[in-house]
Amino acid sequence: MSRIVRNCVVVLVALLWFVPTYLLLVNGLTSVSHYTGSPRWFPNSFGLFANVRSAWKLAGLGPAMANSLYYAAVSSAAAVLLASLAAFAAAVMPVRRRTLWFWLIYTGTLLPLQVFLRPLFLAYANTGLYDTQIGMVVIYVAIAIPFAFFVLRNFAAGLPPEVIEAARLDGASWWRLFRSIYLPLSRSAMVAAFVFQFVAVWNDLLFGITLATSRNIRPVMAALADLQGNYSNVGPPVVLAGALVVSLPTVVLFFASQRFFVSSLKLNV
Repeated sequence: MSRIVRNCVVVLVALLWFVPTYLLLVNGLTSVSHYTGSPRWFPNSFGLFANVRSAWKLAGLGPAMANSLYYAAVSSAAAVLLASLAAFAAAVMPVRRRTLWFWLIYTGTLLPLQVFLRPLFLAYANTGLYDTQIGMVVIYVAIAIPFAFFVLRNFAAGLPPEVIEAARLDGASWWRLFRSIYLPLSRSAMVAAFVFQFVAVWNDLLFGITLATSRNIRPVMAALADLQGNYSNVGPPVVLAGALVVSLPTVVLFFASQRFFVSSLKLNV
């Protein structure tokens, strides 16, 4: 009986989570001319392609998505690589005060990002990084490292110490250990951390509207927010169609890397 109740609860929660996605699809499919002003539960017309064309043109989603793809891919890869180096040092190498190093790095996730906005804005304005692609990559790498370090450090702590000891007895250097043993074993965890950080950078709006203003620099969420600012002019279906297009890359990435993601969770459990 308890199993049936548990399954029913899981199905109910899944349905509740699906409701916003369903409304996004239905209202994004509805043509602007047939939209009555209130959310629709069933489509009465098909205007998805026209809505997507309008959103693509008005918000400049093409260049913005290219910018976000560049920011998310480069910054996530760099953050995962740096975090893997830090995790290897903090969990495998015989460094002093491992717990202190862990908290020094992980503390970056404990403070709200809004705390850093003013000093970051002033620093970017004074150093010429404001409204530049390299400036956006730098801040995204910085905010992605702590969580990636948390995932990879926990994974590294679970590696069999006998493997490390045997390699050290055979004369392997720490760099050889990292390159030949740690990286292959932690591949699934690195992919999972990359997916997490890619989605976080792709969905970022805070730094996108604070540290960038040009249309050729701003990320896709800033462009989508600009389209939403013209909500009354373009109509809700156009905004929702734009949101639907913007969400597709992260969905594709998750399903493409699902095997690594699931295996990483199993290993950490």
